[in-house]
Amino acid sequence: MVETSWRYVTDGGIETDLIFNYGVDLPEFAAYPLVWTDEGRALLRHYYAGYADIAAAAGAELLLETPTYRANPDWGAALGHDAAQLADANRKAVELLHGFAAEWRDRVPGIKVSGTVGQRGDGYAAASGIDPQEAEHYHSLQVHALARAGASMICAYTLTDPGEAIGIVRAAGYVGLPVAIGFTLETDGCLPDGTTLREAIERVDDEIAPTYYQVNCAHPLHVLPAVREGGDWTSRIHGLRCNASTASHAELDAAEELDAGDLDVLVPAHLVLADHLPSVRVVGGCCGTDSSHVAALWGVA
Repeated sequence: MVETSWRYVTDGGIETDLIFNYGVDLPEFAAYPLVWTDEGRALLRHYYAGYADIAAAAGAELLLETPTYRANPDWGAALGHDAAQLADANRKAVELLHGFAAEWRDRVPGIKVSGTVGQRGDGYAAASGIDPQEAEHYHSLQVHALARAGASMICAYTLTDPGEAIGIVRAAGYVGLPVAIGFTLETDGCLPDGTTLREAIERVDDEIAPTYYQVNCAHPLHVLPAVREGGDWTSRIHGLRCNASTASHAELDAAEELDAGDLDVLVPAHLVLADHLPSVRVVGGCCGTDSSHVAALWGVA
């Protein structure tokens, strides 16, 4: 087992795992419609059970994060789903994971259910200049639905603009939930528009501080340049959900086959990165990762 101060196991790259390893068709990269069918719910149970096994083996707690990354108005509209259907999907996702938590609590030390929020646009593209008030209004529908269903917190992922992050923090604050803000980085350790991770975190904290920050959808080798200089600001990063692949976002976007990366590169690089981020408590994966990657990161493979 890896000797760390990490506390929570969370899952890997659910969408890439389901598409490439399970052979599931996910139009618009959306997993949330699975909550509407018996087959989909059974598939999600099998998927999340692998991470419950890791938490049990590691003696860690489990952060179950809803498959609602795309369950927001713009992406929902692309699938033909209206506001009522999206609210239903977010609610059913939280309820489903609470059911899994009740089933697994006898073998996992502790389980939380978190509501997952994704970016409005393309998580691989620069999104500079997003108005925080507009972002708050946009994300409030999903955040409120997740909160009403009983999510313990909100986790936002693949954000590329501090303005959108500020809006999500405000929306979560309105319903009284803790919130984690996840930025994604390019291979140079910066956000797609060139903003540094430090600049993004400090801008959001100056406006309205979330509970903590996380980094997702970037290989540890790409995150290291952003944090190597250190500083008090790095203590605000509590979560890591890294990609398996060292490829750039542009390369991943164009890929027709899964790049599952190299564990002999991923695991050592992740441990080096974690040494620069002593406040990290939540560890899972993102694109290209599955339960085998997360188990290896936790040293229970």
